[in-house]
Amino acid sequence: MARGKYAKMISDRSGFEFPYSEMVQEWNGLWVHKSEFEPKHPQENPKARHSDSESLKNARPARKEPMVVYVGGQGFFDHNDTMQPENRDLTIVDAIVGHVTVSTS
Repeated sequence: MARGKYAKMISDRSGFEFPYSEMVQEWNGLWVHKSEFEPKHPQENPKARHSDSESLKNARPARKEPMVVYVGGQGFFDHNDTMQPENRDLTIVDAIVGHVTVSTS
């Protein structure tokens, strides 16, 4: 088998003559001397993009629950170590889009 001990090859990049045994092939197919070799840049192989997730089958919008806010009074454990709920007067605020209704119970 021939080794190319005296063979020469022309670089596709620079056009200079180099020993055949010192030539390497780049990712783009060019034969260049090992001193001229440039590896493939990572941006040449972009990461695969995944498509967006599909929505749920027969999806329905969220229910609109009335919002109840307790205003005033003490917290459950503020002055009650017996873990029994306290009877207290609370003001309940029912909020509806557009206006607010305030009632006391």
